[in-house]
Amino acid sequence: MNETILQAQNLEKSYDLGRRVIKVLHGVSLEIVQGEFLSLQGASGTGKSTLLHLLGGLDEPTRGEVISNGRMLSAMSSSRLANWRNTEVGFVFQSYHLLPEFDVLENVLIPARIAHLKYSNSLQRAKLLLKRVGLDKRMNHLPAELSGGEQQRVALARALINNPKILLADEPTGNLDSKTGNDVLDLLCNLQTESRLTMIIATHDKKVAKRAQKTIKLVDGLIMKS
Repeated sequence: MNETILQAQNLEKSYDLGRRVIKVLHGVSLEIVQGEFLSLQGASGTGKSTLLHLLGGLDEPTRGEVISNGRMLSAMSSSRLANWRNTEVGFVFQSYHLLPEFDVLENVLIPARIAHLKYSNSLQRAKLLLKRVGLDKRMNHLPAELSGGEQQRVALARALINNPKILLADEPTGNLDSKTGNDVLDLLCNLQTESRLTMIIATHDKKVAKRAQKTIKLVDGLIMKS
């Protein structure tokens, strides 16, 4: 039986903009089991990205809790939370966030270097991942020398370098043409199946929902049952 790997309990998130308070999430609760592929659907501004940030410990909820394997993120020290994010969670965002002065291989290795993993092992894994995403012949190129689809695949390899248990992706096909978007989605699904990776993708793309094992829809900061 699959175990729950990530929980959201009554998550609320508000942003204080001086004279205005913008409430983005209004009490979101969900459970994600190990190895599950979950699609987050919803129009722009419904809270998909905010929810991903909370689930990944990149932001703190105004109220509610995020729990990973029985551990409340709010109870972790800042250093422990940073280590959890770096070793157990992989992030792929619509903006690739590649460092322009580093080549492809160096960008992929960044999380492993932060985690102080053995360099020879990390180097071998980085090269294997780049081969898997079809970029083994581009590893010495700078990000500016790559297409958008290639940069997205570098970001995916970087997200997987520390062999995370959870992958969070925000509109990973949003900036890509149809064929490249399908290729990236195929790759994500294959990796998820092979390694029992828990995958949560926020997207407008209905093709993602068709491939996911479960889909939830956010409307005005609330989950609508599909």
